Amino acid sequence: TGVGPAAVRDFAKLGITDCAHLVQHFPREWIDRQEEVTLDSSLAQKKPANTVVRVTQHVWFGNGQRRTLKLLVVDRDGTEAELPCFGRNFLEKTFPVGVDVWLWGLVERRFGSLQVPHFQLDPPPKNFQIGHPLGDAGRLDPLYPLAGSLTHSQIAKAVAQVFHDYLPALDEEIPLRLRQREGHADLRTALWMAHFPSRSHEAAWARKTLAYRELFHLQSALRRRPWVMRPETRPPITLPQRLQKEFLARLPFLPTPDQITVLKEITDDISGAQPMARLLQGDVGSGKTLVAFLSAIPVIEAGFQCVLMAPTELLALQHAENAAKLLDPLGIRVAFLTANIRSAGRAHLLQELSEGRIDFVVGTHALFSNDVKYKNLRYVVIDEQHRFGVSQRQSLSQKGRATDLLLMSATPIPRTLALTAFGDLKTSVIRTLPEGRRPIVTHTAKLGNQTKVYEFVRHELQAGHQAYFVYPLIESSASLDLKDAQTMEGYLSREVFPEYTVALIHSKVDDDEKRRVMEDFAAGKIQILVATSVVEVGVDVANATCMVIEHAERFGLSALHQLRGRVGRSTLASYCFLVYSENLTDDGRQRLKVLMETTDGFRIAEEDLKLRGPGDLTGVKQSGYLRLRFADLGRDYELLLQVRDDVEVVFKEDPSLLSLENAGLRRLWEKAPPFSDELVAQ
Repeated sequence: TGVGPAAVRDFAKLGITDCAHLVQHFPREWIDRQEEVTLDSSLAQKKPANTVVRVTQHVWFGNGQRRTLKLLVVDRDGTEAELPCFGRNFLEKTFPVGVDVWLWGLVERRFGSLQVPHFQLDPPPKNFQIGHPLGDAGRLDPLYPLAGSLTHSQIAKAVAQVFHDYLPALDEEIPLRLRQREGHADLRTALWMAHFPSRSHEAAWARKTLAYRELFHLQSALRRRPWVMRPETRPPITLPQRLQKEFLARLPFLPTPDQITVLKEITDDISGAQPMARLLQGDVGSGKTLVAFLSAIPVIEAGFQCVLMAPTELLALQHAENAAKLLDPLGIRVAFLTANIRSAGRAHLLQELSEGRIDFVVGTHALFSNDVKYKNLRYVVIDEQHRFGVSQRQSLSQKGRATDLLLMSATPIPRTLALTAFGDLKTSVIRTLPEGRRPIVTHTAKLGNQTKVYEFVRHELQAGHQAYFVYPLIESSASLDLKDAQTMEGYLSREVFPEYTVALIHSKVDDDEKRRVMEDFAAGKIQILVATSVVEVGVDVANATCMVIEHAERFGLSALHQLRGRVGRSTLASYCFLVYSENLTDDGRQRLKVLMETTDGFRIAEEDLKLRGPGDLTGVKQSGYLRLRFADLGRDYELLLQVRDDVEVVFKEDPSLLSLENAGLRRLWEKAPPFSDELVAQ
């Protein structure tokens, strides 16, 4: 009632075409009409008046079509004000002289009198007497997103009518014990309070209740996803341990307790009936690659093939060399495959892979090319997984049957963090660094004050150590006032450190030249390496103790953390200098603050989540915000973890809910209000 053809068109502009969408069109805020604010107080405090006034006179001004009504009113203190009714002359009959009305609006002094140019008038609250405080008679009035000629009160009346006529009750999809434990209302009450709270704390309570429900449904969808993606099961196997024990006996050191714990978690997954999907997180230098080798050895001994994929040829080559050095003595056949492998050698290598004569292959994205076939691929390890798209990772894992997947990263990107929190990936964490490693000391410096930084680096070079200088651009740009690597390589070598050998590396440098420079730097023939973020991964030089990042605000949190991790690769004290520009944005300042406060990869990823959003949890986007109506993945992180655990319990109690064909799950979804169209699609 009261929603005619014009209003229907305006509602449609807001995406509201039926009653279900209407009750989910929630207020963006509320007008607090619980505290009485008199006319004088409104003028003094510059806050809207909220009081009952009496209409004392009708006055008209203007002529012809411009003739306009003005209501003269007085409040309980005897203060008078004028209410010009532009376009609302009908208020003459609605509020005759002598009636009491409830006024809301900001009071201004105009033309020598108090006026309320924008006001809202309502009948006075029940049992309210002029001269008495509003007390419980006040309310919170919802303010909605609007379109066309719609008004807040028109939407509120329509919403209230839907609740009265169509929603006397709503089926519950959240288990009763969970609602009782959290003190959550039933769904109808929560939705009502989201529109019409009687107190501000009720609005917050309703938001938390509905956020829990929203996350519960999203968690349920993501908890089902591994089951849907891998419906096939496989016979559990007992992995042989002979070669792994031999490998451990050859190591000149003992793995850390965290490495041993993580290795057992991975081995248990690989031995099980369901393919593994696990994230291995550990700060740079914590020994993730060693765990990958250790976990791959029993798989290879059992007769399967393993793959390790890295984002750059530089990092892949480093892994291949380490694998050859550590695994060859065990009789494990190791190969290296990138797009730059020449055609003759590539054809032979692909044949060896397809016939199963290669056990462990290391490479770049070339590993999932269409012409690459595996005889018996079982285990896929992806290093620095944030550098690969979701479809690339899936393409590689689909090269085998019931393939186990291990993702490794020193800093999970927000999307991965979100998936981890939602339970789509199991998580293993290496927190302890190898014995003797020291925390990297991080400093900031403003651009233009680098002299002290350069002098500190000189002191380290004189001690026989090495340094990195990283810049956001390869070459100078007319549109960007930023330092670039090419120009600064010349400046540092001629003006600042002429007595030391300086070299340049970036993505446009030929691969052979890049490899030669890195080998010389690792051998100590080059003391200063000037680079772009190409050295973010794949550089492991124990003697390098200084990392200088200029225009640090131009880099993301993940990149800064990875770059900082290029130093501190030994027992030597190491340092990172974040040099920032004067026009630092709030986001840039926050990123530097996080880097100064912590070296914990998960903490950094959580902050990155707040800054960048979690990405598309069921698609391929790596950043951007998942559009939820109540939950905020940064603010509600603890709630999210709690809901994840609750959903896990629900599915353990009734595993049949994992099946799409299960009628109970269909009923569960049909009962759930579609808080988000995106959520329904998922």
